[in-house]
Amino acid sequence: MPKKITLPGLVDVHTHLREPGATQKEDFETGTKAAAAGGYTVILDMPNNPIPTVSPQALDQKIALATGRIYCDLGFHFGATKDSTKHFNLLKNKIFGLKVYMNHTTGDLLLEDGHILEEVFSRWPKGKIIMVHAEGETLIKAINFAGKFKSRLHVCHIATKQEIELIKKAKKQGLDISCEVSCHHLFLTEEDAKSLGPFGKVRPPLATEEDRKSLWDNLDSIDMIASDHAPHTKEEKNGPNPPNGVPGLETSLPLLLTAVSEGRLTIEKLIELTNENPRRIFNIPDQPDTFIEVEFTKPYILNPIPLFTKCHWTPFEGMEVRGRVKRVILRGQIVFEDGKISGPFGKVIFPS
Repeated sequence: MPKKITLPGLVDVHTHLREPGATQKEDFETGTKAAAAGGYTVILDMPNNPIPTVSPQALDQKIALATGRIYCDLGFHFGATKDSTKHFNLLKNKIFGLKVYMNHTTGDLLLEDGHILEEVFSRWPKGKIIMVHAEGETLIKAINFAGKFKSRLHVCHIATKQEIELIKKAKKQGLDISCEVSCHHLFLTEEDAKSLGPFGKVRPPLATEEDRKSLWDNLDSIDMIASDHAPHTKEEKNGPNPPNGVPGLETSLPLLLTAVSEGRLTIEKLIELTNENPRRIFNIPDQPDTFIEVEFTKPYILNPIPLFTKCHWTPFEGMEVRGRVKRVILRGQIVFEDGKISGPFGKVIFPS
């Protein structure tokens, strides 16, 4: 393993930057700093804020709040509700995907009514991505809707053997379907959830060792790795009703580079999962003169102290990893070097 390697800037299609409405957890500034420190030069932000992104006004507010304050490039997804369908055509060129929440998670965007789901799938512009939070049996429903309406379906954060088998079957049947996996499902299990307590509470939940092994065994059927960066404060996590979600932007690459050093993943596959496939599937614009440099140093322990995320904790604390981000270059400008952030040099982006 060479001591230093250069990679294209990482792309993360699934992050929760919490602004507006929950900036005690994260905001555009801290979230994009965390992204840059983690080697990401493009991230896409989810719509399930307390003020949800389900109208042109809400989207414009996010764009205005992010402009001039971000340290990597940032794009937005739109949320599906009974009423947001009327905005689909108006906003289709401003957003990367439509997020449909078919299971309970953070926020108030749950859609379970079959008639409303039919309307969402039928009215969303053809050729644009529909992203689903659909766990287990709900995933079958999402795949059936996608088949009926010839939708481009992207399945978020798959976690179980059953889900990967359903997706492989749908791909064999010719459906236009892609999927992502997050590092917490690749590296942690329900056993870790017991010791982590509220800090291991996520949706979909951490699964069995058999499920985790199945994700690794089927990486060739998985299209991308996404962090599902979902920060909450320690106080919220320690409260009476701990919310679902863990931060992940700054820990994903060290974990994946550790897998490379162990022979579980090739550099070529890493680039495919973190750059080539997300760019192609989500029509993310090119970033000229943009790359990251990583170092394979001696093993070190993940520690929340240097993290830029506002929540300042990680479920991977204490884990030994190899490989760290040394430098991040965005359009020829140094955004991150030796632990220090420069900028802001990021810009709000729209589909290419």
